[in-house]
Amino acid sequence: MNLIEATTRAQIAYCKNVLFDFRTNLDESTYIDLVMNMIKDERFKLVYILADDGSKAAAFIGYRVLHTLRTGWMIYVDDLYSDPTHRGRGYAAALLNYVDQDAKKQGIISVHLDSGYMLHTAHRLYLNQGYVLACNHFAKTFNR
Repeated sequence: MNLIEATTRAQIAYCKNVLFDFRTNLDESTYIDLVMNMIKDERFKLVYILADDGSKAAAFIGYRVLHTLRTGWMIYVDDLYSDPTHRGRGYAAALLNYVDQDAKKQGIISVHLDSGYMLHTAHRLYLNQGYVLACNHFAKTFNR
Protein backbone atom coordinates (compact mmCIF):
# COMPACT_ATOMS: atom_id res chain seq x y z
CA MET A 1 0.00 0.00 0.00
CA ASN A 2 1.53 3.28 -1.12
CA LEU A 3 0.85 6.25 1.19
CA ILE A 4 1.72 9.62 -0.30
CA GLU A 5 2.16 12.89 1.56
CA ALA A 6 0.74 15.67 -0.59
CA THR A 7 3.20 18.54 -0.88
CA THR A 8 2.36 19.92 -4.32
CA ARG A 9 -0.69 21.49 -5.92
CA ALA A 10 -0.97 18.51 -8.29
CA GLN A 11 -1.00 16.04 -5.40
CA ILE A 12 -3.68 18.01 -3.59
CA ALA A 13 -5.73 18.10 -6.79
CA TYR A 14 -5.38 14.29 -6.95
CA CYS A 15 -7.32 14.18 -3.68
CA LYS A 16 -10.17 16.35 -4.91
CA ASN A 17 -12.71 13.50 -5.10
CA VAL A 18 -12.30 12.36 -1.49
CA LEU A 19 -11.86 15.87 -0.11
CA PHE A 20 -15.11 17.05 -1.70
CA ASP A 21 -16.99 13.86 -0.78
CA PHE A 22 -16.10 14.38 2.87
CA ARG A 23 -15.92 18.17 3.17
CA THR A 24 -18.77 19.45 1.04
CA ASN A 25 -18.18 23.02 2.19
CA LEU A 26 -14.95 23.32 0.17
CA ASP A 27 -14.81 25.69 -2.80
CA GLU A 28 -13.32 24.26 -5.99
CA SER A 29 -11.65 27.55 -6.86
CA THR A 30 -9.84 27.93 -3.51
CA TYR A 31 -9.31 24.51 -1.91
CA ILE A 32 -5.81 23.94 -3.30
CA ASP A 33 -4.59 27.33 -2.03
CA LEU A 34 -6.30 26.64 1.31
CA VAL A 35 -4.52 23.30 1.76
CA MET A 36 -1.18 24.71 0.57
CA ASN A 37 -1.48 27.53 3.13
CA MET A 38 -2.37 25.05 5.87
CA ILE A 39 0.72 22.99 5.00
CA LYS A 40 2.92 26.08 5.00
CA ASP A 41 1.49 27.94 8.00
CA GLU A 42 -0.23 25.38 10.25
CA ARG A 43 1.99 22.26 10.21
CA PHE A 44 -0.79 20.45 8.33
CA LYS A 45 -0.19 17.22 6.44
CA LEU A 46 -2.43 15.58 3.86
CA VAL A 47 -1.63 11.93 3.21
CA TYR A 48 -3.50 9.78 0.73
CA ILE A 49 -3.70 6.31 -0.80
CA LEU A 50 -4.21 5.94 -4.53
CA ALA A 51 -7.21 4.13 -6.00
CA ASP A 52 -6.41 0.85 -7.76
CA ASP A 53 -6.43 2.47 -11.19
CA GLY A 54 -4.17 5.31 -10.02
CA SER A 55 -6.56 7.98 -11.28
CA LYS A 56 -7.52 9.49 -7.92
CA ALA A 57 -7.22 9.11 -4.16
CA ALA A 58 -9.10 6.25 -2.49
CA ALA A 59 -8.63 7.54 1.06
CA PHE A 60 -6.97 10.41 2.91
CA ILE A 61 -6.05 11.70 6.32
CA GLY A 62 -5.44 15.33 7.23
CA TYR A 63 -3.64 16.15 10.45
CA ARG A 64 -1.53 18.77 12.17
CA VAL A 65 0.91 19.19 15.01
CA LEU A 66 -0.42 21.39 17.83
CA HIS A 67 0.80 22.48 21.22
CA THR A 68 -1.64 23.00 24.07
CA LEU A 69 -1.23 23.55 27.79
CA ARG A 70 -3.31 20.44 28.47
CA THR A 71 -1.45 17.98 26.22
CA GLY A 72 1.85 19.55 25.30
CA TRP A 73 2.80 18.66 21.73
CA MET A 74 0.20 16.48 20.05
CA ILE A 75 -1.11 15.51 16.65
CA TYR A 76 -4.72 16.34 15.89
CA VAL A 77 -6.46 14.44 13.10
CA ASP A 78 -8.77 16.82 11.27
CA ASP A 79 -10.10 14.39 8.69
CA LEU A 80 -10.02 10.67 7.88
CA TYR A 81 -12.07 9.38 4.97
CA SER A 82 -12.19 6.42 2.61
CA ASP A 83 -14.20 6.46 -0.59
CA PRO A 84 -17.14 4.05 -0.04
CA THR A 85 -16.07 1.90 -2.99
CA HIS A 86 -12.67 1.37 -1.35
CA ARG A 87 -13.75 0.61 2.21
CA GLY A 88 -12.88 -2.63 3.94
CA ARG A 89 -9.32 -2.69 2.59
CA GLY A 90 -7.56 -1.41 5.70
CA TYR A 91 -6.85 2.05 4.28
CA ALA A 92 -8.11 3.98 7.32
CA ALA A 93 -6.06 1.83 9.70
CA ALA A 94 -2.99 2.26 7.49
CA LEU A 95 -3.43 6.03 7.49
CA LEU A 96 -3.82 6.10 11.29
CA ASN A 97 -0.69 3.96 11.61
CA TYR A 98 1.15 6.45 9.38
CA VAL A 99 0.19 9.23 11.78
CA ASP A 100 1.32 7.12 14.75
CA GLN A 101 4.72 6.62 13.15
CA ASP A 102 5.00 10.33 12.36
CA ALA A 103 4.16 11.17 15.98
CA LYS A 104 6.79 8.76 17.30
CA LYS A 105 9.38 10.09 14.88
CA GLN A 106 8.72 13.63 16.18
CA GLY A 107 8.72 12.59 19.84
CA ILE A 108 5.00 13.37 20.19
CA ILE A 109 3.22 11.18 22.72
CA SER A 110 -0.46 11.64 21.85
CA VAL A 111 -2.78 11.71 18.84
CA HIS A 112 -6.29 13.16 19.13
CA LEU A 113 -9.38 13.21 16.91
CA ASP A 114 -13.08 13.98 17.12
CA SER A 115 -15.81 11.79 15.65
CA GLY A 116 -19.55 12.20 15.24
CA TYR A 117 -21.70 10.32 17.75
CA MET A 118 -23.41 8.11 15.19
CA LEU A 119 -20.27 6.95 13.33
CA HIS A 120 -20.14 3.56 15.03
CA THR A 121 -18.06 1.86 12.36
CA ALA A 122 -15.42 4.58 12.69
CA HIS A 123 -15.56 4.28 16.48
CA ARG A 124 -14.81 0.55 16.26
CA LEU A 125 -11.79 1.35 14.11
CA TYR A 126 -10.52 3.97 16.57
CA LEU A 127 -10.99 1.69 19.57
CA ASN A 128 -9.26 -1.17 17.72
CA GLN A 129 -6.38 1.22 16.97
CA GLY A 130 -5.92 2.00 20.68
CA TYR A 131 -7.88 5.24 20.98
CA VAL A 132 -10.02 5.89 24.07
CA LEU A 133 -13.04 8.11 24.58
CA ALA A 134 -11.17 10.84 26.44
CA CYS A 135 -13.68 13.71 26.43
CA ASN A 136 -16.71 15.29 24.81
CA HIS A 137 -16.19 18.07 22.29
CA PHE A 138 -18.44 21.12 22.51
CA ALA A 139 -18.82 23.71 19.75
CA LYS A 140 -20.62 26.99 19.32
CA THR A 141 -21.32 28.57 15.95
CA PHE A 142 -22.00 32.25 15.29
CA ASN A 143 -23.89 33.73 12.36
CA ARG A 144 -21.76 35.66 9.91
